[in-house]
Amino acid sequence: KMGIHPNISCFEFDGKKVLRIDVEKSSNPISYNGKYYKRVGTTTTGMLGDELRDFFLKESNWDGLTNDYSLDEIDEEALRRFIRRAVSKGRLVADDAADLSDLLLKINLLVEGKLTNAAIVLFGKDPQKYFTNALVRVLKFKNGVSISDRRVKGNLFRQAEEAEEAIKNSLNVKFEIKGKLTRDEVWDYPLEAIREALINSIVHRDYFKYGIQTQIKIFDDKIWFFNPGELFGGMTIEKLTQLHPSSTRNPLIAEMFFKAGLVEVHGSGIRQMIKSLKNAGLPEPDFKEEFAGFSVYMMKNVYTKEYLESIGLNRSQIQAVSYMQEHGSLTMSDFLRISPGISERTLRRYLVDLLDKKLIIAVGEKKGRKYELL
Repeated sequence: KMGIHPNISCFEFDGKKVLRIDVEKSSNPISYNGKYYKRVGTTTTGMLGDELRDFFLKESNWDGLTNDYSLDEIDEEALRRFIRRAVSKGRLVADDAADLSDLLLKINLLVEGKLTNAAIVLFGKDPQKYFTNALVRVLKFKNGVSISDRRVKGNLFRQAEEAEEAIKNSLNVKFEIKGKLTRDEVWDYPLEAIREALINSIVHRDYFKYGIQTQIKIFDDKIWFFNPGELFGGMTIEKLTQLHPSSTRNPLIAEMFFKAGLVEVHGSGIRQMIKSLKNAGLPEPDFKEEFAGFSVYMMKNVYTKEYLESIGLNRSQIQAVSYMQEHGSLTMSDFLRISPGISERTLRRYLVDLLDKKLIIAVGEKKGRKYELL
């Protein structure tokens, strides 16, 4: 089960038969039922979290580690479907009708006759049999109270597809008519940004952290993507938002998602996420390293035209709020410029009303005063 082949012999000592078992040191760490152990004195203890990650990263990446998995664990149709897709994308040259082992060798998921962890989570029939944390939780909250908790299991490609659908089922969508025959779907958040954050989570999560899964929490005013594992390879939040070389703790998983066309140029995803949010008129996402992991917060546009009209704002006030959303702040000079034909006295009255409704705050002294959204 563990791929260990001891030498067993029997000999006599002091008139008694002695059984001798010789086990050679393995070149790779050995797991038992997907867990790794160490000996401390006379006690055998499991290695978890940072200790386990540090132990392995000295030698290799988690997704490249091999174990004595059976080929029967592999979902053959899922693998061949991936091969066909990768070939159609021009990112792989292979024959999807080839032998199963040959295909796994071709994409570096079979090493010296043994399947890698990546092979199991990407194409396994039941990856959670070995890695209980390899799933995505999608939670929906209403007024701060959890109203649904979907646990998306299966292989990583299935998780990417089904988790996106679970997120969409928890969001609002409206339709904008662009012509007589066409209409556009407008979601709370652009689907491109949702997809990018989701796939980044699946590809880059720290699978050594057994006690926690990727979690996506959808609130009334924001969506929070949390992933176990801090930024990897010297990456910082500041560098993350700039053009940077690709660095991943799971290179095999990342490569398979690239071949499938689910990841484009390595290292460009975060900038695309920011761009799509800005194009939708939403704030840039907030990135944080917290709770021994990495978080992405996307803020919802709560100041929609429909909402602002429902609380009694007039056209000029709605323009002021939209301007603050886009530019961060509004001065009286700005307000006069975007509201031709309306007196300064009237516009000041509009601003006082926005202050009374606690939609905005005034910042600075009277001469240089500007207004910002709360």
